[in-house]
Amino acid sequence: MIKCHLSRILGERKQKIAEVSRETGINRNTLHRLYNETATRVELDVIETLCRYLDIQIGELFEIEEGDTQEKVEQ
Repeated sequence: MIKCHLSRILGERKQKIAEVSRETGINRNTLHRLYNETATRVELDVIETLCRYLDIQIGELFEIEEGDTQEKVEQ
């Protein structure tokens, strides 16, 4: 399962989704889904814009989390 750390990153920086949306042009709903980890797909240009805006690497935003999903794939 892929975990998104957007909520932690924005919390540490005391930033709001509305602010990030306004400054990057990324749709608020897209950011909201990433923030709440309900997104099922994300465009690469959104990931790039977000990483550049936050000045982070992709690996700081997303992480593969081992768990039930991985075990099901292997079976």
